[in-house]
Amino acid sequence: MKSFGEIYSACEKRLKDEVLLKGKNLGNGILKVDFFINHQIYPEIMEMVGESIASFFEDKEVTKVITVESSGIVPAYVAAKYLGVPMVFARKSKPITMEESICDSAPSHTKGGIVHLHISKEFLNKEDRILIVDDFLASGKTIEALCKMLESEEINIAGVATVIEKTFESGRDLLKTSFDFPVLSMLRIASLENGKIILE
Repeated sequence: MKSFGEIYSACEKRLKDEVLLKGKNLGNGILKVDFFINHQIYPEIMEMVGESIASFFEDKEVTKVITVESSGIVPAYVAAKYLGVPMVFARKSKPITMEESICDSAPSHTKGGIVHLHISKEFLNKEDRILIVDDFLASGKTIEALCKMLESEEINIAGVATVIEKTFESGRDLLKTSFDFPVLSMLRIASLENGKIILE
C-alpha cells in the first residue's frame, strides 16, 4: 500500500509537467489550464488528484465533500469516491427545486464579478464533517464564503484541498486567520510575473 507521500509526489510531478508544458500565463494573475482541469478533463490526472486528497484526509472522519460548480466538481467527485462519501456542489444560481438553502457570495477574479453560492439544507446536517475541494486556491474568498455558510449551520469543516494554489494571492493566509483546519494543495504556483509560470 502506497503512503500519502508517494501518492502526492507522483501527482505533484504529473501536474508540474502538464502545467509547465501546456499552461499559459494570461497576465493579471490568471493561469490558463483549461486543457486538463476546467474545460477539458484528463481522467487519469483527476484520479491522481482525488486519490492524493483522500489519502491525506482519510483519518479526518470526512462525511461529505463539498465544492463549487463547475470546475471543482471533477476533483471533488474523485476525492469523494476514494473517501466513500457523497459529494455536494454549491450552485451559482438557485433552482426552483431547491427549497431551504444556505447562501453567500464572493468576488471572482476569473469571472470578473460576484459569484453567488447556494447549498440545499437537505444535504447537510450538524453531524457532518465537510471536506471542501476546489480547482484553485487564489484569494481564498470563494472558499471562505463556503466555510462561513457551513459555520452558520454549525457544521464542522475537516479541511480544504485544491488542485492548484497561487500562493502569491495569499488565500491560505486568509483561511488560516479565520479557521483552524488543514489546507492541502497539489501544486503551488509562486509567481505569474513577466509571462512566466514559476512553481514552488
